[in-house]
Amino acid sequence: MKRFELKYGCNPNQKPAEIYMHDGSDLPIEILSGRPGYINFLDALNSWQLVKELKAALGLPAATSFKHVSPTSAAVGIPLSDTLKKAVFEDDIEGLDDSPLACAYARARGTDRMCSFGDWVALSDECDATTAKMIKREVSDGVIAPGYSPEALEILRTKRKGAYNIVKIDPGYVPDPQEHKQVFGITFAQGRNNFRIDRALLDNIVTANKDLPESAARDLIVSLITLKYTQSNSVCYAVDGQAIGVGAGQQSRIHCTRLAGSKADTWFLRQHEKVLGLPFREDIGRPDRDNVIDGYINKNEEDVCADGVWQRYFTRQPEPFTAEEMREFLKTRDGVALGSDAFFPFSDNIERAHKSGVKYIAEPGGSIRDDAVIECCDKYGMVMAFTGMRLFHH
Repeated sequence: MKRFELKYGCNPNQKPAEIYMHDGSDLPIEILSGRPGYINFLDALNSWQLVKELKAALGLPAATSFKHVSPTSAAVGIPLSDTLKKAVFEDDIEGLDDSPLACAYARARGTDRMCSFGDWVALSDECDATTAKMIKREVSDGVIAPGYSPEALEILRTKRKGAYNIVKIDPGYVPDPQEHKQVFGITFAQGRNNFRIDRALLDNIVTANKDLPESAARDLIVSLITLKYTQSNSVCYAVDGQAIGVGAGQQSRIHCTRLAGSKADTWFLRQHEKVLGLPFREDIGRPDRDNVIDGYINKNEEDVCADGVWQRYFTRQPEPFTAEEMREFLKTRDGVALGSDAFFPFSDNIERAHKSGVKYIAEPGGSIRDDAVIECCDKYGMVMAFTGMRLFHH
């Protein structure tokens, strides 16, 4: 297939729209089901690069959940604890522990379930039946992978009455080293960002504490590769081989750090016994449970424990989750990794990161205030590596 006509571009008024190879060659993709749109393909191609790079860097199957050209999370295939399985609504999946790819998907899709609503999924390896069963029951726009087992493809083709977007990509495809795009009729050209992120990138440790365990190095690599495909400015918290909080597209870096930190806190708090024990009514679906849990933790639009409200969601009135209980629980979190796509200009970012259990940091360095940032890290016994490489993505 050399060209694929799209229904429209970013918005319905932007027609005509299509995808094709600039040199006239065949597209490196095959559409097995559905009719992906312009934004779908932006998500698909960015997300595929992320999981392919994660697999290459860490040697583990990888998955990501994308929304509006940024990852909500990304993860590698590490088994989940029973508590985490319950927190991400995957405790009923038989054979989950036997599929590293399914474990990666459970982590990536379960990290920020509100932001992952209506997502695009990317898988580094052939989609198996276990992963397909998990994807089928989520609200999702589509999936891209290098292949699908016959059973997985059959399962996914029943989603959305057969209209679910399923894309197969050639895993051996290598894009042209020069990339182009147009803005306001003007063509931009640049070399593709082929910068390799690996363990050696973390060798320049600038803090007094230089003890960087391999598990922390893995998490920093997950964070940095996630940032490489996240709209900038961006900051990413990671632990246990998964991104647990992504702050994307903010003009101020401290706002990125706060946004990502609040998401990381919510991810931790979902695993608190009070949240795991919420007495949901059986007729409350998964997306609604996500919204209610977010309200229970973050006290947003409504008090879900209030009289006249709780009856809509629960079989009995739950006890409120107090601010003190949350603070005490979050104090027990430690060993979190944090990556930034550019240098931290002020130490306020470190102060905020500390509140979410950050112990390990990777950032490019190069700020005139590097000394103040390092000093703040030393105050908390953190380990910080300067990578020397900015990872802006637009």
